[in-house]
Amino acid sequence: MKTGADRIGIMGGTFDPIHNGHLAMAEAVREAFSLDRVLFIPSGKPPHKRRSEIADKQHRYNMTVLATNSNNAFEVSPVEVEREQLSYTVDTLKILKEEYKDSEIFLVMGADALCDIESWSRVDELLKLCRVVGATRPGIDIDEFKREIEKIQRQFNVQILHVHVPSLDISSTDIRERAKRGSSIKYLIPEEVEKYIYKYKLYR
Repeated sequence: MKTGADRIGIMGGTFDPIHNGHLAMAEAVREAFSLDRVLFIPSGKPPHKRRSEIADKQHRYNMTVLATNSNNAFEVSPVEVEREQLSYTVDTLKILKEEYKDSEIFLVMGADALCDIESWSRVDELLKLCRVVGATRPGIDIDEFKREIEKIQRQFNVQILHVHVPSLDISSTDIRERAKRGSSIKYLIPEEVEKYIYKYKLYR
């Protein structure tokens, strides 16, 4: 039986739209590290994307809620969509550390994002606020990924956890392109999210 503080996974992203690959990654990490819950955080104003490039933040939040409803260990936080400022992960983590004072926080990142972490805002501060979990994704060279983890660990004097995720070669970009040209997106995303996209004519 587990004792001690809650273990909370943080899964951020634009989720434009959220898809089954995101959900499989979150569940794999939850199981691997015995997390009590995974908190999905749709970004409000991501600094690396223009507003015109992504769907409205309320649509992205609503789709994330629909996608995670069936898993009692999954929750969705509006912390970034309610904020008017740019969405920097370090600021979000500081807010969550205040809200979940007695919890251990695990920041879940895809391997591609982890390999780019040096470019993130105030990365030294960020790495002190959480434990980082790097999740492998299709197309990632595992040996190169491990070398990158070792480099980050030496550079910032932190431990990076990692987990292998089932290979679901799905991307939000591909789903948007399929929706735009009228191709099927069935089985790439949860059914409720598919219905939502059609209802509001997203990505057309």
